[in-house]
Amino acid sequence: MNRELAAVCHCLLIETDADGLILVDTGLGTADVQHPDRSLGVDWVAYAQPALAPEESALRQVVRLGYAPQDVRHIVLTHLHRDHTGGLPDFPHARVHVHPDEYQAVTDSAAAHHRHSLDRFMPAHRAHDPLLTPASVDEPTEWFGFPGVARPQGLACELLLVPLPGHSAGHAGVAVPDGDGRWLLHAGDAYMYHGEIEHTPPLSHPVLDPVQQGAQTEAAARIATRDRLRALRRDHAGEVTVFSAHDPWELARLTG
Repeated sequence: MNRELAAVCHCLLIETDADGLILVDTGLGTADVQHPDRSLGVDWVAYAQPALAPEESALRQVVRLGYAPQDVRHIVLTHLHRDHTGGLPDFPHARVHVHPDEYQAVTDSAAAHHRHSLDRFMPAHRAHDPLLTPASVDEPTEWFGFPGVARPQGLACELLLVPLPGHSAGHAGVAVPDGDGRWLLHAGDAYMYHGEIEHTPPLSHPVLDPVQQGAQTEAAARIATRDRLRALRRDHAGEVTVFSAHDPWELARLTG
């Protein structure tokens, strides 16, 4: 994503029998690469200095794997910030699932953090009127002690949106069973550097930490979430692999 730091936009592509392809987060899209100032915003481009590489877009990577764009039938987002939603226009027919708190924040003008949320969900990323769908919280559900877990509607596979508050109004991790009895947790921007959850006390990154603080909606909630993820990793390392959206070291570790 960023040339100087080599930060990334870590997305997941999940192959399923019943639901087609499911994309978790979308990173920057092809329109972001072609018209960055218009699509992402002049100030953000100047600040983030993204590496605008079309071959890194989710669309190009899906095609390289031998799939058609329309094979991506569902997109599950950790939150609705521009570096996670940029690829939405590349998959206009996909249903887009978010945690109900994030959905309310961008659709209800009376919601807390509405303006903050809508300002970060870029007009260019929603101009095609995406099929934005709040996940369902039918009954109190916990996942490894994390409350308020929601299930994307209409999916046959077991996929969960786990509230990880603080970064955005309805920020959530996406928990995915790996087929071998373990879970992957895409923690989005709940933390940005692996040292935050791998060390006690947490290690901050001199570049990523100010970015995290500048983007957060609630500092205390974000810090509490980070600490819970550290405990999850410590206590359930054999059951859950946790990773974040922008840490290049985690991506290298997982892809190998």
